[in-house]
Amino acid sequence: MSEPDAAVWHSIRRWFPGLLISLLAIALLLRLTNWQDVNQALAVMDLRSLPLALLYYLLSMVLRAFAWATLLQHKATLRRVFLALNEGYMLNNVFPFRLGELGRALLLGQSANLSPLFVLSTIVIERAYDLAIASGLLLATLPLVLGVEYARPAALTTLALVGIGLLGMFLAARNRLRLKQFLDRWAGRWRFFRRRLLPRLDSLLDGLGTLTRPGEFFISVAFIGASWLSGAAEIHVLLNSGRFTAPFWWTGFVLGVISVGVALPSAPAAIGVYEAAAVGALALLGVPAADALAFAILAHLIHVVVTGMFGGYALIRDGETLAGMYRKLRGAH
Repeated sequence: MSEPDAAVWHSIRRWFPGLLISLLAIALLLRLTNWQDVNQALAVMDLRSLPLALLYYLLSMVLRAFAWATLLQHKATLRRVFLALNEGYMLNNVFPFRLGELGRALLLGQSANLSPLFVLSTIVIERAYDLAIASGLLLATLPLVLGVEYARPAALTTLALVGIGLLGMFLAARNRLRLKQFLDRWAGRWRFFRRRLLPRLDSLLDGLGTLTRPGEFFISVAFIGASWLSGAAEIHVLLNSGRFTAPFWWTGFVLGVISVGVALPSAPAAIGVYEAAAVGALALLGVPAADALAFAILAHLIHVVVTGMFGGYALIRDGETLAGMYRKLRGAH
């Protein structure tokens, strides 16, 4: 097999699991729903609620940008952070393996003259916050959905693991000098680690610095929490724009399940997986599959279109192209 053919085959093998999961999710949705019923459910949705839903989603993105700017220790402007955030989300909607997270680290690092590893470490913290909130939502709502307590251990385990991860990052940042001295001694036997990774360690640990400063830590958590609350308001508005009435706690359960669902490998934009997670969550709440899928399609479309508009503008402004970014990200991945 020639080198180009081997590279193509390697790329296909890496894409295949995610594509397979998305295809299975889409096949399941096709089996469970009648598309005439879905079209009818979409037709009766009150689109007058759409501007309010869009406003809530935009607000959630602005609040998330505030949180990320705090994690970045205000080393980049809020405008630049907001645009990079949308660039990352847009790239996640186009490329596999959540390459958009690495993409926004490279793009923000390039535009704000920051180390990409410093930026990437703040993204890790942001995602840890998200996991903690999603676990908390499931922990609070699963007993209401199932009427039993046995579902709590899974959510508690996830929450505990996230807490342990944050504690580990806090200790690494707090004891950076000791850690660096230890790795200096240990890396003497490993040429690759000594030459390629150790010089970047300071940038990585610097990005975790917010965890050692209580004020910035609590501000970033507050902004992330407010972002989730605004996102929940958007979902609540959309849930109640169709043929059923959803109490607000439903929103927490649906958001938690979707967050867990889209964490699975999938095709770009979590196509099929997002919708299947939403339909599955709402099915447990007694919502017909057609109505649940109509909601999921509209919510997913809003997220993809909004981040695509802002992210596309930012990418053009940065003088980048999708093809060029994919080459960069493949080289850095």
